[in-house]
Amino acid sequence: MTLDRAVMAFAGVMILLSVALTVWVSPYWIWFTVFIGVNMIQSSFTGFCPAAMIFRKFGVKTGCAFE
Repeated sequence: MTLDRAVMAFAGVMILLSVALTVWVSPYWIWFTVFIGVNMIQSSFTGFCPAAMIFRKFGVKTGCAFE
């Protein structure tokens, strides 16, 4: 698995988790979903992604998006 796929899979899981928490725990969890979306938008413009940095430290091979 490349870094690109790991980051996208992680983001997808976090979005689904935040939606589930919003539905079953508290509507305030929607702000977690907003945070994830904003982070994805800023990383598309800047190339800075904290999740990519963490996955890279765990030895995940770099893909074409986060070089």
